[in-house]
Amino acid sequence: MNRPAGRGPRRLTRWWRRRSLRTRLTVIAATAIAASVFLAFQVASELLDWELRNTAEDQLRADSRVLAANAEHAGLAQLQLPPYPGSGRLVRVILPDGSIRTPDGQPALPPVSEDAGRVARGASTDLMESGDSDDDGYLVHTLRAGGGAVQVARAADDTPINQFGLGMLLIGLLCVVCGALVGRAVARTGLAPIDRLTAAAVRVAHTRDLDADIPDEGGGEIRRLIQSINDMLAALRDSRQAQRLLAEDAAHELKTPLTSLRLNIELLVRLDRRGTLDSALPSESRTRLLNDLGAQVAELSTLAAELTDLARGDVTDENTELLDLADVVVAASAQACSRTPDIEVALDVTSVWVSGRPAALQRAVLNLIDNAGKWSPADQPVQVRLRARGASAVLEVDDAGPGIDAADVPRVFDRFYRADSARALPGSGLGLSIVQRVVDAHGGRATVGRSPRGGALLRVDLPAAPIAGPKGGDRRGP
Repeated sequence: MNRPAGRGPRRLTRWWRRRSLRTRLTVIAATAIAASVFLAFQVASELLDWELRNTAEDQLRADSRVLAANAEHAGLAQLQLPPYPGSGRLVRVILPDGSIRTPDGQPALPPVSEDAGRVARGASTDLMESGDSDDDGYLVHTLRAGGGAVQVARAADDTPINQFGLGMLLIGLLCVVCGALVGRAVARTGLAPIDRLTAAAVRVAHTRDLDADIPDEGGGEIRRLIQSINDMLAALRDSRQAQRLLAEDAAHELKTPLTSLRLNIELLVRLDRRGTLDSALPSESRTRLLNDLGAQVAELSTLAAELTDLARGDVTDENTELLDLADVVVAASAQACSRTPDIEVALDVTSVWVSGRPAALQRAVLNLIDNAGKWSPADQPVQVRLRARGASAVLEVDDAGPGIDAADVPRVFDRFYRADSARALPGSGLGLSIVQRVVDAHGGRATVGRSPRGGALLRVDLPAAPIAGPKGGDRRGP
């Protein structure tokens, strides 16, 4: 069975990705040096071969001219050809009739080529030929002389090239090894800040100590990486501090209703065990106590829900969508009236389209209405107005209560903050904090002021959607 064509490259890619950065740099350095040595060997070999060939050709031409001069003086047939000494150049004389003469004991040269025959017949003055095969590995120069031609040849010798190649191979291997060692050393030195950064990050992960910043060292990318990690640690410190404060505040706020609830339940259990529940608690007192227990349980439920909502922050699965804020305000108003029938809400809203999360916005509006409902007298409704002003959607919720003291205004949106005048009223001090978080998440702004009716005026400005929705009229009610 044949393997898929792409399996080999994918396997090589996975292997490469599993290597450490230090190993990758070492391999890249060694490969780069090997490629450079190979390229240098190729260029140097060609230059050396060209130089040796030119030298050999010049030597053959010089020897041919000397031999031709002797042939012109003595004649081709009478030219003295000393016996072959066993090495060196080879000579051959081509007579006018096409026959040849060679020294005694000389190895046989390749047959006279057709081009060399034309030189002997006077068609040209000289000719340089080469044979690269194993049978005729000679460099032959043919020169016209005395009605025929003389030839001087030299066997092609690749020994210098082979020796040069062996030397370059050894040098190349040495360079590759040295390059790998140098690349390893450079990688170790260059990655030392990253190693220290990794060790610091591991130490933070093991000790959970977010207070120790990583020392700023190196430059360029390393410095930016360290600064980014330090910024991340600072954000984690702030988040952990916020969680700690939330837990401490929650424990403090839960303590009072839990203590009251426990005391009331213990009282009921103690009286029931004594069998004096009916005599010790008249019907009216028992009803009042049970109502207090129900109110305390409801307060705890509200506080737990608000704590959960606040602790989640902006982490939510709800998608942002284009919506009519007037629909959100109407739905929140209806929910507030159903939860607390004593609240009367007067709506004066106009369709304004925003980009946001419907449930989060409805929770924020509901908290505003609930907060105003706690302060409004029974005969005075909570007024809710929504208008488009410029590029903003402006929501105003006001009541006819006593208003907010100037000293309390800066802390109105703080978590668990409750003015002295509000401590007797039900609530957790988280409602307006949730409003602030939702408004901030939508790029808006929440402010507090004084209502024309003397109470508090809470105002929310949200960016209106750039794409206008369908036109709608005013809505009043419920």
